[in-house]
Amino acid sequence: MHLPFQAELLVFLAITAILVPVFSRLRLNPVLGFLLAGVVIGPYGLGRLAGDYPFLSAIVFEDVKGVSILAELGVIFLLFTIGLELSPQRLWAMRRMVFGLGTAQIVATAAVIGAVAYMWGNSGPASAVIGTALALSSTAMIMKILFDRQQFASPVGQTSFSILLMQDLAVVPLIFMVAMLQDKGAGAEQNVLLSLLLALAKAGGVVAVLVALGHFVVRPALRYVTAGAQGPEFFMAQILLIVICAAWATGEAGLSMALGAFLAGLVLAETEFRNQIEVDIEPFKGMFLGLFFLSVGMGVDLLAVMDNLFWLAASVFGIFAVKAVITTGLCRIWGVSLPTSIQTGLALGQGGEFAFVLFGLAMASGVVDKNVGHFMMMLASLTMILTPFYYRLGEILAARLVKRKANGMTEVMEQYVKGVEGHVVIAGFGRTGQAVAEVMEHNQIPYVGLDHQSGHLEALRKKGKPVFYGDASQTHVLDKVKATSARAIILAMDDKKASRTAIENIRRHCKNVPIYARARDEAHADDLQKLGVNDVVLETREISLQLAGRVLQCFEYSAAAAGRVLESERGEGEQKGDSVAA
Repeated sequence: MHLPFQAELLVFLAITAILVPVFSRLRLNPVLGFLLAGVVIGPYGLGRLAGDYPFLSAIVFEDVKGVSILAELGVIFLLFTIGLELSPQRLWAMRRMVFGLGTAQIVATAAVIGAVAYMWGNSGPASAVIGTALALSSTAMIMKILFDRQQFASPVGQTSFSILLMQDLAVVPLIFMVAMLQDKGAGAEQNVLLSLLLALAKAGGVVAVLVALGHFVVRPALRYVTAGAQGPEFFMAQILLIVICAAWATGEAGLSMALGAFLAGLVLAETEFRNQIEVDIEPFKGMFLGLFFLSVGMGVDLLAVMDNLFWLAASVFGIFAVKAVITTGLCRIWGVSLPTSIQTGLALGQGGEFAFVLFGLAMASGVVDKNVGHFMMMLASLTMILTPFYYRLGEILAARLVKRKANGMTEVMEQYVKGVEGHVVIAGFGRTGQAVAEVMEHNQIPYVGLDHQSGHLEALRKKGKPVFYGDASQTHVLDKVKATSARAIILAMDDKKASRTAIENIRRHCKNVPIYARARDEAHADDLQKLGVNDVVLETREISLQLAGRVLQCFEYSAAAAGRVLESERGEGEQKGDSVAA
């Protein structure tokens, strides 16, 4: 007796347990590790030698189709967690980017790639399939990279997600386009169009039903589960049931299964269960996504790559170049900054998961020649493998553009601070830094903001905010903002390492200027005080005190009485901090 897929399961777990830590230690993207491992242990890697060396059969995956079915769960859980990060209101606010920029990207990219395919001798229908299939990008690949780098909420993350979401919505029309190209008999086009309209109506109905069920059934059911005596395993089982059922429903309607999971996440995003769901679902998402990237690597035939090395290399470069140029240009038209546009263009330059679906349908129906279809599927796999490299290239180019632009802003910064005295320097202009700046503005206190993340600075400067690109840990930047003559320096950065480096440099360069900093916890606060910070505000303590104050008012404490209690608690906390520092 043995478990089904026992050897494959052990190999996958071994890869996950060994490969991911090694790649993390080497500061390489784990996605790349899974892709390369898939190439090695797939049927076209060591699998070719399994017949001559039977012992290899214990460590190779020969059933790629079975692995791919399980791997799709990774994409499903990924889109579910993305839905949890959003809300219906926020998604509606993104409609211009999703339906405008996303649609333009699909149409323009498909037209250009299709025209190139037609010039190389493919038929009109085949060229249309090639163009639309390669116009789509990999949601799983890009979203995984964005989450790993904590860039989903960044301008690059939001712009990329808007385009990818529209690509997922376009799957149904594209599948029916392949069917339309296949059926050329009398009345076939009309029948296909009618089927398309019926399918879209069915899909819309399924989406509406899912949203309604989420509001009126799922939320009360979750509250019942958590309110009863059931354990956390029952709550987890219900979440998995919701995700799988939503994915199945949209899959049956002809839509992407991942889209159903995204809708389920969107429905639960505004509930009180959101944070717990994110924690519980993370292991499932990570494991199955690793399996997905492994399956992509398994589809790469190294011998076929060597036989067509020149044309595959030229095609990979061409696909990235065409998609990057088109996406960058469209992003600029839609008002996205140049660095973000370039980074988004290179990030979305690969083929996607749905390319395999469309090419498979087109080859089965005879629209695309099998040799051409296999070449295009190989091309899509290779572009996905190279995505981490092109993403990094986009980051480098964007950083250089930002630096050049920052150098051009130096004169503007110097002119602004030329007549400023007794000002406050705010290092780190995220949400905390901007909140501090508002208080300064309301009390007519001059300030200068610094941030080394440039994505949001342009919009703030358009509003007249005196914020500039710069790193507070660099002496020449401190000189530019006249930090030595400032009344105070506020460190609103959330990066522990960056704040530590900045404090050490500021304390050496601006010996008499008071420094105020935010700290995540008491240990972080102790560390900052040892470095010479004058005062520290604990994020966790202040939030907990504010919450406690609200609760006290529920126990009939007046607002003034609750305020006195909180001030007493703050005083005790400060005394503890002083004794620790001493």
